[in-house]
Amino acid sequence: MVTVDNTTSRGGTAAVPLWNIANVLTIIRVVLVPVFAVTLFVDSGQSLLFRLLAAGIFAVAAITDRFDGQLARNRGLITDFGKIVDPIADKALIGTALIGLSVLGFLPWWVTVVILVRELGITVLRLIVVKRGVIPASRGGKLKTVVQVVAIGLYVLPLEMLASWLPMVAHVVMAAALVLTLGTGIQYVIKASEMTSRTPSPQKDNGL
Repeated sequence: MVTVDNTTSRGGTAAVPLWNIANVLTIIRVVLVPVFAVTLFVDSGQSLLFRLLAAGIFAVAAITDRFDGQLARNRGLITDFGKIVDPIADKALIGTALIGLSVLGFLPWWVTVVILVRELGITVLRLIVVKRGVIPASRGGKLKTVVQVVAIGLYVLPLEMLASWLPMVAHVVMAAALVLTLGTGIQYVIKASEMTSRTPSPQKDNGL
């Protein structure tokens, strides 16, 4: 069995198998992304059956995102592979859904651009300040993710084929997602600014 050595110089921990349940769920999510995209674009998004199928695939992928991280932390299954691939899978799923919906004309492009610029911008910001410390996910950030997923899922569903008023529900939830997206983005920028503005301690300056 392939394993990832997670031992440390402070006593260490047992090696974690690469093919553990958390990583398997992450890989499943990666595989589901192109399947979701193909399903969404069948008949230019006008097929009731395939839109429902696409919504189901999106829901399953989103659920795996919910549980793989919990399993990794609770069962001690954190690996370097998971740390790298998990966020990539998350961004790929959300990005594919947003771009796909905009290409099909279901979601305005400006909404997609705002969300993707925010997500990519915060990711880059985290990397820039990583030497100063890690910016943890806030409660608002976690809520933002949930509302984004729900909003996107509503747009993927063929609501306009079921009742003329149902798309308004998706619009309202997406509006809430945008508010949270921008609000938490500003919070992260402020936090990063505070971290970078701190004066390094003399010990660090002297290399101690």
